[in-house]
Amino acid sequence: MPEQSSEDKRSILMLGGSRQQVVAIETAKRLGYRTVVCDYLPDNPGQYHADRFYLESTTDQEAMLRIAREENVDGVLAYASDPAAPTAAYVAEALSLPTNPLAAVQTLSVKHLFRRHLAQNGFPCPKSIPVPSDVDPERLLGLSSDLEFPVVVKPTDSSGSKGISILDAPDPERFRAAVEHAREFSRNGTLLMEEYITSTFPRVIGGDVFVVGGTVRFWGLMSCLRDQSLGGLVPVGERYPSGLSDAQMHAVREQIQRLVDSLGIRFGEFNVEMIVGRGGVPYFLELGARAGGNMIPVQLSDISGIDLVEANVRCAMGDYSMDVSFDSADAAVATYVPHASVDGVFQGLDIDPELRPYLYRTVMYVDEGARVERFDGANKALGILFLRFDSVAQLEDAMGRIGKLVRPRIA
Repeated sequence: MPEQSSEDKRSILMLGGSRQQVVAIETAKRLGYRTVVCDYLPDNPGQYHADRFYLESTTDQEAMLRIAREENVDGVLAYASDPAAPTAAYVAEALSLPTNPLAAVQTLSVKHLFRRHLAQNGFPCPKSIPVPSDVDPERLLGLSSDLEFPVVVKPTDSSGSKGISILDAPDPERFRAAVEHAREFSRNGTLLMEEYITSTFPRVIGGDVFVVGGTVRFWGLMSCLRDQSLGGLVPVGERYPSGLSDAQMHAVREQIQRLVDSLGIRFGEFNVEMIVGRGGVPYFLELGARAGGNMIPVQLSDISGIDLVEANVRCAMGDYSMDVSFDSADAAVATYVPHASVDGVFQGLDIDPELRPYLYRTVMYVDEGARVERFDGANKALGILFLRFDSVAQLEDAMGRIGKLVRPRIA
């Protein structure tokens, strides 16, 4: 049979062309779809893989709707993008294309709306106070008297752990700095101050789940690795298995499915961040309405043998035939995000020979000689290392020392 011309192919609008989104663009092309990519950054790599590219912001919903109409697209995907997830739902709903409810996606994408949904539907959640981003720090300090310290101050619409501060006392100068930091990453003009949840499990529960027909079919729960020397807020990798006990795992799964039910979610990959608090009670930090960053879908595909990137593309195009059923695997794997602790020039990555036998994939984002910044958000990662160990004990030993086994050279 002759190959289809690009005019005859079904088209998918892909919101974002970053280095982490290229894999989705390539997958869509492999599946035979015509790819229309939008990104506001002129140097995004996705444009070089797309059939059609627009230099437009993916958070401009009306512009994306106009492009979707002009290109006569059959599906919309905001792969691994928090800011673009509501846009994808908005465009798809307006054009009667496959989507989760716009209201559900908006709730998951805006932190104070998410906290309100949790409280109204009986989920465990910390006490929180939304405030405008131009709030006087002194007023925020006064409002903090209604909360129990420590408290967290953060933007309500940022991603990648950007703009977050933890305050352990009502100190005026620290409150001022926290407000200024959160403002830098706030697009919608709303900040959130909430009580810090004390964890009884040593790590934040992370990973992704995949929903088909309103039911979680893929359970890719892992736990997050953090660099405590940099504040411990930004994930520097994921490990599998998570380390949760059977009872903790059951409680976490039960809450996730209940949240999916309460929001009317129909399909797709969702990024999980939860804390197991006192009494073994799971608390949601977030359920992102998109596939996880730091190449989590690729890591989970390695573990499960199921191509989650393909599943995302197929579902966005209304094809739910792919079997994504996955419960657990006998595996000991991790990712690690090399990162700089200071600003400077990247001169290379030193990996201890002890670790090299377990390293099976390396993805670097920066070249030697490039200027890099201190790691305070996922956008400042140097790359990702994929590791596979012979046992959980071996994994725990290596990841407990990972900062010494992988050392970026910064001058």
